[in-house]
Amino acid sequence: MNFGILGSGSWGTAIAKILTDNGNTIYWWNRSQDDIDYIRTRHHNPRYLPAAHFDIHKLRLTTDPGEVIRHSDYIVISIPSAYAVQALRELDRNIFAGKKIISAIKGVLPDSNLLLNEYLKKEFNLELKDYFAVLGPCHAEEVAAEKLSYLTFTGIDEATTHAIASCFKTPYLNTVENNDIFGVQFAAVLKNIYAVGSGIAHGLDYGDNFLSVFIANCADEMAGFLKKAGIKNIEVGHTDIRQPSEEHRPHNYAASVYLGDLLVTCYSLHSRNRAFGNMIGKGYSVKAAQLEMSMVAEGYYAGKCMHVINQKIMADMPIADTIYRILWENLPAAEGFNRIELTLV
Repeated sequence: MNFGILGSGSWGTAIAKILTDNGNTIYWWNRSQDDIDYIRTRHHNPRYLPAAHFDIHKLRLTTDPGEVIRHSDYIVISIPSAYAVQALRELDRNIFAGKKIISAIKGVLPDSNLLLNEYLKKEFNLELKDYFAVLGPCHAEEVAAEKLSYLTFTGIDEATTHAIASCFKTPYLNTVENNDIFGVQFAAVLKNIYAVGSGIAHGLDYGDNFLSVFIANCADEMAGFLKKAGIKNIEVGHTDIRQPSEEHRPHNYAASVYLGDLLVTCYSLHSRNRAFGNMIGKGYSVKAAQLEMSMVAEGYYAGKCMHVINQKIMADMPIADTIYRILWENLPAAEGFNRIELTLV
């Protein structure tokens, strides 16, 4: 399988490490020729995950995204959602013909409020059968340190999903597979919003007792949205039972890709969304917090996107709605969390 990666941030770098550790030679797009020269000389990304060292013979580095796509059968798109359209809009509309796309984007595209598969169908006529997604819970920093992590792979073509997942399995990374493309992507978007909220609560000096109740209610709110949007397989503790002749029970991926990813993003010090929210809680303006961050906090853009999307779904989402108002409508953080307190059970 020939892999290419569009995106050289922390998650793109982590994915490059996983694939090359498994012996794959990859094409890898980086905007900066200086960074490419640095990687070729020093064997690590100068901006992200410097602990991740590469066998340079397994990297085909280029500033041309079209070159990556032309030479790859499987293209991982790992560009922050806020910049994905800008990176893709100059490409030929037929460039993805015959290719498999693996989304590593954990957000809705803010220009259109579309998931990546919806955007690629609209602009490049990419069929859903050729679209896959890779999601957490998995922090790039822990992948670089080779701490045991789990990735969830989703796609409606189960055989190809399994083949892709097999290329990512390493001694430090286990894989889970499912076919719920829309559910896991929406869960990844929502958990970033709630992680911003978790950070705001920390910045406002709420304690662990409150945070545990807050995050539990976030999980319940997420499940309510997903159910109303028609998503299945979101019950932690419930696993469909196979026939005795089958070797393994199917994974209850709700425990990992829904609840697990929510927990790690809300609690971990590696979480950029939590860090961004923490600054908001401490009194930073949104603009000041963005300037302070060296990486994109997807939850900021996700807050507005999900506010727009939920105008159609009409799920009861008081937590996500309040975080949206704090970030986008200048609702004071303390006042917003006073409102949230009243909704928690």
